[in-house]
Amino acid sequence: MKNESNFIKRLLGSKERDRAFSELVNTYQERLYWHIRKLVGSHENADDVLQNTFVRIYKSLPNFKQQSSLHTWMYKIAYNESLRFIDREKNKYFSSSQEIESMIFTHFADQEYFDGNYIQEKLQSSVQQLSNKQKKIFYMKYYDDLKFKEISEILEVKEGTVKTIYYKAVDLIKQIVLNVEVK
Repeated sequence: MKNESNFIKRLLGSKERDRAFSELVNTYQERLYWHIRKLVGSHENADDVLQNTFVRIYKSLPNFKQQSSLHTWMYKIAYNESLRFIDREKNKYFSSSQEIESMIFTHFADQEYFDGNYIQEKLQSSVQQLSNKQKKIFYMKYYDDLKFKEISEILEVKEGTVKTIYYKAVDLIKQIVLNVEVK
């Protein structure tokens, strides 16, 4: 967003808040949707989590302290809403987080947009073998194209740690995709 500080003033002001929030939704809806979709799997679940995310953003605007960019702050809310959803679903239907992640990958592979390309399947399969933290960081960096600083703010982890985890994940993925024995 070009002039974020003026836009934030509009979001926090009483006169233009609803109009500014509508602009916010139009600007970030698709990006947040795909961020959430990668975490929760299905379109229906992503839509529900996205709606909850925007409700939480709207209600939390008065508490936005502008210590990070608006974009990073919203991603953090979307990320946390996704985790809350996954925890609720896991507790309802699954005995382990590994089970739900396997189900999410299977759901992705069954989608019509997932063209079954061998390399794409191999990549998705190898990502499933990463630890939860590696997966989250890999998704945010590789798919969402977030900067390391933004990821560190969202996850509340040091930037150097984020970089280390990301590059280790990339190395593991390369080893798995190329069928090289993981050290």
